[in-house]
Amino acid sequence: MALVTPWARKTFGDLAESVSEIIPACLVRAHERARNGHQGVHTQTLEAYGHGLYAVQYEELLAGLAPLPGSASVRLQARTVVILSGHVIYPICYAKLDAPVTSARLKSNTGLRAELIRRHGPEPLQQELDLGLDLDEPEPHRALAQLPPDIGLVLVAYACSMGRGVMRVEWGSAELRREDRYLVWHRHEPLLGS
Repeated sequence: MALVTPWARKTFGDLAESVSEIIPACLVRAHERARNGHQGVHTQTLEAYGHGLYAVQYEELLAGLAPLPGSASVRLQARTVVILSGHVIYPICYAKLDAPVTSARLKSNTGLRAELIRRHGPEPLQQELDLGLDLDEPEPHRALAQLPPDIGLVLVAYACSMGRGVMRVEWGSAELRREDRYLVWHRHEPLLGS
């Protein structure tokens, strides 16, 4: 039985306990599938594992969360993500070693992930300096147009490697700092052995 925090209860209501148990189990299964795929192709690099993990994390979360009452799914750039209790559940494997989630950063400041966090994550803690310039807001990524503007975002950040498996899983809300691509966590909580 998982410990349900006030944040989880506020975010997911009566589903909080189920969601907090399902997500780590899904990520462990994703790791196992990716490891098996790597072993099946016998490559000397970890390419097969990394690409496999990226793909199957979405599939496993969909399989685990879709049966819950009120869940919905949407395709975002060839991956299906789950919407639950008004929040997109979005996974990010941020490290290959047991590092704190506060070290998580994206590889790119642009693209679907970055825009998803900017548009559906929390308001930045520190507003950008307004120089009085009339800059046009870029058009949202085509895939993000499918999401209602008021939908929230729950990031599921985890550390995982082929040799050690899933070492740390946390969830919460974060903004993306433009200058260095680090996630600035407004709230994060462990889900698995952290």
